[in-house]
Formats: sequence, structure tokens, C-alpha cells
Amino acid sequence: MKKYLSILIALIVLGILAALALIYVPFKSTPANEALPADWKAEPGRGEAVMRAGDCMACHTAKGGEPMAGSRGIESPMGTIWASNITPDKETGIGNWTMDQFRAAMVDGIGGHGQQLYPAMPYENYRYMTESDLRALFDYLQTEVKPVKNEVAATSLSFPFNMRFGIRAWNWLALSGESQFKPMAGDEQQIRGQYLTEGAGHCAACHSPRTSYMAQDGTRLSDKSFLSGGMVDDWTAPALRGKDARIQKWSTEEVAAYMATGRNAHAVANGEMASVVEHSLQHMSDADLKAMAVFLKTMDGQAVEALPAKIATPGPRSMAPLPADEAGQATAALLKSASPDMPLGARLYLDNCAACHFTSGKGSPEIFPELQANSMVQGKDASPLVAVILNGTASLMTDRRPLNLVMQGYADRLTDSEVAALATFLRKGWGNQASDVSESQVSKVRKHVQAAAAPERAN
Repeated sequence: MKKYLSILIALIVLGILAALALIYVPFKSTPANEALPADWKAEPGRGEAVMRAGDCMACHTAKGGEPMAGSRGIESPMGTIWASNITPDKETGIGNWTMDQFRAAMVDGIGGHGQQLYPAMPYENYRYMTESDLRALFDYLQTEVKPVKNEVAATSLSFPFNMRFGIRAWNWLALSGESQFKPMAGDEQQIRGQYLTEGAGHCAACHSPRTSYMAQDGTRLSDKSFLSGGMVDDWTAPALRGKDARIQKWSTEEVAAYMATGRNAHAVANGEMASVVEHSLQHMSDADLKAMAVFLKTMDGQAVEALPAKIATPGPRSMAPLPADEAGQATAALLKSASPDMPLGARLYLDNCAACHFTSGKGSPEIFPELQANSMVQGKDASPLVAVILNGTASLMTDRRPLNLVMQGYADRLTDSEVAALATFLRKGWGNQASDVSESQVSKVRKHVQAAAAPERAN
């Protein structure tokens, strides 16, 4: 008994010492990964380009708020994290920050007052950015963004997540390896695409799974689970690599067009991806979009076809809907028969969905997405699909594709059992192979959708 008591006391002492170390041992920041002259200046436009690639606007701008002034609430499993003010306001923003402080925030997750930042800030990925890009971004934020005085609400999470010193221990687990970009064996275009994808673009923050302690399970190409699929804000972030990744069946031009416009012949961006296209990807250069598309298509050794000089050129064009393929012919034939004894899910599809997505399930190119092999339709979690059926969605308007199309929600038209039947039909039609959706699942999602809509109705 005394032996076990001694071990317990020793463990408690070690725990206390570890906690004190986390709190009081001085933090050593990561040094610059490039040696630049003190008077180095980025070429005009580079800072804004880095900001767009990093998607800073989306997170640091509240709905209806001033650009970069913070106050956007970012939902996390631990609670709401309030995005900070990164305008050059000296009182409430980063106007008094030094470059060293900015680098520490971007690379190490340490705020201007020495506080640990919550990893809603994707420093797990930004740490692969070059010093020249970091300096260009810092100069842009300090000199080209309008200062806005906006005191952001303090993030207040429940215990133990409110104890920020614990994030330092989390960082020891999450920030594995050097904060140095490691290029693949490829040409300049592939390497540029890899750099943007791994670093500023922080694609792994959504498209890589999470570990048991909520770190990204794969932040760079050499990691096994890198871009193998994840979940964010109840939306499916599909796998971008592997034999089952839908994107690998698209052409390289279609991948680039999706990033530039939020749509292509197969899919339409929704959820967080629509926000990424709106604030980040559509503003990037054609060269960078093509580089990212080429990297995503070749990272596992695939070949790519030649790309046009311009991606998703604006202008009228005719794109005929695709007929049902071999996997989808049986479902298409069932729907075309319009038989009175069709299963409920098929009848609901004909009544509510076929006018846009057609009996083929192929949709209309660049307008209504394919339902066949659709990553959200077939996702392990059917909640995003059910939420779209209940709540509806809208296509993103971009400069190159300004068309705005809205899918209505069916929450007031269909019962939980009918939504379950429809969703199950979608997840099994045209060769799709996903699990059934139950009435109880739909009921749960409906309650969540109603709860989320309540504050908006109150306003």
C-alpha cells in the first residue's frame, strides 16, 4: 500500500512540476526560416496575394463588420472562439506589434501579449510559410488595411479549455517536425502548388482528419493521412487524395475551375468551402490556381493534361447535361418509369429534385451538382445532406461565374420520415453506396437547424 501511495504522490508532484513548467518556463519562439536584409520590401501586391491565399478575411471579418476587425465567432468543440482584430489599430488591433511578434503568432501560436492562441488559428499550417511571405503579409496588414477600433469579446471557454497554458502542452504534440517547407520531387509548378496547399492555404485544417487530441492528422504531403478527408462545422470536407477521392476523377482544369468559381461540371461549393472560394481562392492568380490544381492531381503520382492559359474564362457557353452512366442506368430507368408503386424515396425525388438534378443524377454542369458519387451525399455522416434538404442552400456568386441560384429548403414540406426516405434514396441511387438515414437522425438535424436559425429570426 505504501508503495502505491508513494507512486501516486510522485505522479502528483510530477504533474505539478509539469504545470509550473508550462506556466513559467520562458517560451522560445521559432526563428525566421529565411535570412532577409533588414530593409527588405516585398514587391507591390504580394502582401495582399498572401492574405488571399491565407484566407485571413474570412475568419477575421464579422458578418456586416469592417474588414479584418475581428469579432467573428468561430465554433469549436470547446465553445465559441472570437477572431481577433488584425487591423493596424494601435489600441485594439496589431498596430503596435513587431515582426517578431507577428511571426510568433503565425508560426508558434503566441499572441502579441504572450498568450497562447487557440488553434482555430491554423498556425499548424502557417508555420510552413516562408519568412518573405510572412513579412509581406505583415507589411500589408500594417500599411494597406484600414485601422479599425474594435474591442473583440474575450474568448471564454469552459474548464479546462479556458486554461491557455495547457495549449503549450498541446503544441508539443501537434507541432511535430520543423517549421520548414519540404518540397516534393517535382517541377516548379508542383512545388508552388504544394507550398500554397500545405502552408498559407491550410487545406489540411479541413481536409485532413483529426487526432484524438484534435490536432490535424497530417499537415504535409509526407504524412499518411494528409488530405484524406475530415469534418468542419457539421460539413463533410471530402478526401482530396486516394482511390475514393472524387476530385481525382476530375480533370486538372475542372479542379482549378472549382477553386476559381466554386463550381465545375460536377460540383458546387457549399458550407465552409463556399466561404474559402468567396474570400480566398477566387482572388488568387491563375498561375497559383493552376499550381494548386496540378499539385492536388499529381501528389500521388497521377498524370495531368495541359491547362489553358486562363481558368474559367467568363462568358456564355453551352454545356449539355450528361446522360446516366452504366452505374446509374438502373436508377434512371426506375425514375423515368414514374411507376405508382415506386419506393417512397424515388417518388419524393421525382416530385422535388428531378427538375434540377435530372433522372440521371448528373445535375446540370456548373449549375446543379451531381448527386451520383457526390462526397456529401455519400458521406459517413449524413447530417450535412439532411441539413441541405431541410434548410436549402445557394450557389456562390463569383466574378467569373456571377450566377446566383438558390435551392429551397423542404423543412416545411417534408416530414422527418419523408426526408429520411429521400436521403436514403440519394445515398443508394445511381450506384452510390452509403448507409440508410433514419427518422431519428433527421429529427436530430431538424432540431439543430431550428436552433441555429432562431437567433437570426430574433434579429
